[in-house]
Formats: sequence, C-alpha cells, structure tokens
Amino acid sequence: MKLPMASFVNTAGRLCLVALTAWTLQACGSGAGTRDAVDSAQDVNDTTAAVDDESADFAVKAASGGLMEVQLGDIAQQQAAGTRVKDFGNMMVRDHSKANDELKSLAVTKNITLPDSVGAEHKQHIDDLKKKKRGEFDQAYIDMMVNDHKEDVDMFEKAANNLKDPDLKAFAARTLPILRGHLDSARAIQETQKKQMNNSNRPEALGK
Repeated sequence: MKLPMASFVNTAGRLCLVALTAWTLQACGSGAGTRDAVDSAQDVNDTTAAVDDESADFAVKAASGGLMEVQLGDIAQQQAAGTRVKDFGNMMVRDHSKANDELKSLAVTKNITLPDSVGAEHKQHIDDLKKKKRGEFDQAYIDMMVNDHKEDVDMFEKAANNLKDPDLKAFAARTLPILRGHLDSARAIQETQKKQMNNSNRPEALGK
C-alpha cells in the first residue's frame, strides 16, 4: 500500500527531526563532564584576571590541589588505621586550609577566579582512596602524598622563581617550605611502612 505524498513527507520529516534530536543530545552528552571547575576558572581568567596567564593558571592549580589535600586529610583522619597517618591527615587539613584561605584573599585582589571544587585529576585521587579498605588505606594514602607533594614542590619552586606577578610569586615562596616539610613527613612514614612490611614478610614473622 502506498502512502499519500503529504503523509510520506510528514512521516519523513518527523523521522529526520527525531534523528537530529538524538544526534544533538548525543553530541551534548559526549561533551558533558569533560569540563571541570578548573577548566571553567581558567576560561574566566582568560578574560577577567588582572595578571598574566601563567600566574592565573598557577593560582587555579594550587587552589584545586589545596582543596584535594584538605579533603584527603579529612578522609585520612576517619579511615586511617595508624596514628601517624591520622596525624599527618590532620596536618594536611590545618596547613592547606590556611594556605587556601591566603590564596583566596590574594585572588580577590587580582580578580582571579578560583575553582570551588577540585579538578578532574584531583577528584580521581579522592575517589580512588575512598575505595580503599581500612587495611589498604594507610599505605595508599601516604604513597599518594609522597607523589603529590613531589609535584607540588616542583610546581611551587618554578612559581617562586619564575612567576611575573610579585604577590603570587611571594605566596609560592612562603608556601614552599611547608610543602617540603609535608614531603619529608610523608617520606618518613612511607619508610616506616616499608620496614614494617619487610619485617612481616620475614620467615620468622610468617611462622616458618
């Protein structure tokens, strides 16, 4: 049976509209989640920040990293089994909260937009640690802290030496010794964890 021409055109038109709508939603959906708070802040700063791009990007990345350290420190105080790890988490919350507040105040004077939540990479770190069981958490957290603080020290050293904005450059220089102290503390705990693991793997410890 043949459809009348008008009915055929209307039907074809509706099918095209449905297909176009589906394609549009798929295209929009494929981009969803690819932009995070860090990306959004950097986009705003490209047009509104009263400092150069490198200085603004440093502030944005430092803010995201600081937020992550506070969140992970809170988690460590709740989930860590060892007292030293809990105390380290407490230090992270205290020191990074203070640095975050200082950076926020500085950003206001520079018209820099900071992220109100962690970026995608930092969020992944948080999500990964949340999945750890109590017996696994301490080592995973400290290993992450060593790696993250190595990157932090490197970033802040470069900022303290190279940033054009004098106030952000001074902030980096003031914060750098604190980050180095965190790295030293994390490494010390990591070494203790390794020794404890080696001792537990000895034949006498295994009852052999």
